[in-house]
Amino acid sequence: MVPSSPRALFLLLLLLACSEPRASQNCLNKQQLISAIRQLQQLLKGQETRFAEGIRHMKSRLAALQNSVSRVAPDAPPVSCLALNAPADGRKFGSKYLVDHEVHFTCNPGFRLVGPSSVVCLPNGTWTGEQPHCRAAPEGSVAGDSAFSRAPRCAQVERAQHCSCEAGFQLSGAAGDSVCEDVNECELYGQEGRPRLCMHACVNTPGSYRCTCPSGYRTLADGKSCEDVDECAGLQPVCPRGTTCINTGGGFQCVSPECPEGSGNVSYVKTSPFQCERNPCPMDSRPCHHLPKTISFHYLSLPSNLKTPITLFRMATASAPGRAGPNSLRFGIVGGNSRGHFVMQRSDRQTGELILVQTLEGPQTLEVDVDMSEYLDRSFQANHVSKVTIFVSPYDF
Repeated sequence: MVPSSPRALFLLLLLLACSEPRASQNCLNKQQLISAIRQLQQLLKGQETRFAEGIRHMKSRLAALQNSVSRVAPDAPPVSCLALNAPADGRKFGSKYLVDHEVHFTCNPGFRLVGPSSVVCLPNGTWTGEQPHCRAAPEGSVAGDSAFSRAPRCAQVERAQHCSCEAGFQLSGAAGDSVCEDVNECELYGQEGRPRLCMHACVNTPGSYRCTCPSGYRTLADGKSCEDVDECAGLQPVCPRGTTCINTGGGFQCVSPECPEGSGNVSYVKTSPFQCERNPCPMDSRPCHHLPKTISFHYLSLPSNLKTPITLFRMATASAPGRAGPNSLRFGIVGGNSRGHFVMQRSDRQTGELILVQTLEGPQTLEVDVDMSEYLDRSFQANHVSKVTIFVSPYDF
């Protein structure tokens, strides 16, 4: 046990007294001196600990005082209490009125109060500090919804009250009149430069948030990402008989491509749902030979704002068994409404690529007709046309 302070000081004085040459029989022996020194060391250690705790407590109180003072702008002019005895800016948001020496604030339905519900007027008829204001209630909440505003958890610590809020809430208002208000994560992380909480839309909930996806998409297991629903993969057909279902971002299209109508001695026949072939031309009909030998139809679905450049489609030639193939190919864009969004270029001897070079913003539908001409020893042999239809989603996922 640590000895009392007076006892330790008495031993110290006695020790000092016996250090003189004329020590008497009342002086302590060696064992007693060592014990006294140890007792003094324990006493000093305890005093040092209490002193350090006092310093830490004082620093904490000073920091809290500094934070409290910093919340009030030092150069903010005082506001007249009489000036506050009128509806707030924008009558639809709320009002404030004077009762004795207090200014009270209220909000209209659909809005919630941010800040203290009242402030006390000073003797000179003014007040300083943060002025409360009304904020639109979170999506999905109702007027007066207590779920977005809760009482804080407070405790008395060394004659001072300390309050805290559960996760997802923040303390608002002056001491003694504070309330825990919901943190609107959707609004907070919706600011520029902040990471996105949700792939599509964020809905604020009491103490948290949830992510939603647009129609035609499902929310994945992470609760944030969206995945397109393939309506064409269902057991029940979604398109009329004679049409083909094409899945698109958030929806689907029912298509039924048709071959060009015959003209003169030129005609086409449908060899598959997505390809037409020209019937054989008369030997002496040069114009017929220069028309597309085959016409194929292709459908692509793209998100908005796809990073460019990116290859979307490839076109190649193939020779029939036992027959010499072309030794030269030419590729080009020959039609559509693409308005310069694409270029066609060769990737190797027998392949051409359709490349997207401009960012697309949906929703929109683009068509681009790509031509591949075959040559043998510089002599024209045939050409083939691919009609590419691109459905651009309104979303970037």
